[in-house]
Amino acid sequence: MKWKEYTIQTITAAEDLIVDALSDLGISGAEVRDKAPILPGDTMEIYKDVMPVPEEDDGSAEVVFYLDADDPNANEKMLQAVNEALLELRDFMDIGPGTITEGETEDTDWVNKWKENFHAFTVEDILIKPTWVPMPEDAEGKTLIEIDPGTAFGTGSHETTKLCIHGIRKFMKPGDRVLDVGTGSGILGIIALKLGAGTVLGTDIDELAVSQAEENIERNGIDPARFPVLLGDIISDTDLQARAGTEQYDLVLANILADIIIPLQKVVWAQMKIGAKMNLSGIINIRADEVREALLVNPHYRLIDTEILGEWVSFTVERVS
Repeated sequence: MKWKEYTIQTITAAEDLIVDALSDLGISGAEVRDKAPILPGDTMEIYKDVMPVPEEDDGSAEVVFYLDADDPNANEKMLQAVNEALLELRDFMDIGPGTITEGETEDTDWVNKWKENFHAFTVEDILIKPTWVPMPEDAEGKTLIEIDPGTAFGTGSHETTKLCIHGIRKFMKPGDRVLDVGTGSGILGIIALKLGAGTVLGTDIDELAVSQAEENIERNGIDPARFPVLLGDIISDTDLQARAGTEQYDLVLANILADIIIPLQKVVWAQMKIGAKMNLSGIINIRADEVREALLVNPHYRLIDTEILGEWVSFTVERVS
């Protein structure tokens, strides 16, 4: 089988968001090629094949994805969707050239190729292990999370996910009820339960993410009754809002983009108890001021914490009214 190879010319600062946009379009197995140095302890991000290059890092990067060469009509529609997604990203950040070049390659399992370089890693004392790799020798004494992200974003290695884990550590109390908006693979909710949450409710707009989260919940030995996952958009779906309930949650987690966080924070306060905390991550630094301003003008919140990791920012607010 022949595959069409498409290469997006971009910059290192935009590569993660482009990969995320491709995933939203249903393109899995994207590969990132950049010149960023690999630091001790670094691990692969979802759908990211880090390729060491001995050249000096100039900030340039390539995001490569593959489509079936035998389906040109579907490819044309997908390429149009990719170009539209790149234009949307360009509206709020520099993505570099953003051009797409085309090539051809032989049959390869590109959907699973990224797994070759995805290894177990730790965040503090939490061991996050892909389901397909053996247990590392230093696993004893660590809290084990086994994850198969499938097409759902969320392995824990991404800086934004690490910021959320820090937020759980800081603000969650034993027995808390947690709302995980945009749950993806379910990793944050699973970690919250492993660290003492009473229950978690996950929501996601992607049906595949919901099923993947449910599989990860089961493989981590968690009673599904403690972590139900609902399909829908809690920002606009009033039925989902009603099912989630009002003033029910002690902690809300949302590891999503600024464009979603801004409208989300306007409505999700209703699900939070007075005094509840909400940890918001997935915010690229160039959008941080915009998100902060939206939180500061919302009378229901008090901003209590800001954390920065690399080019990403997380905010934590407390509901005060």
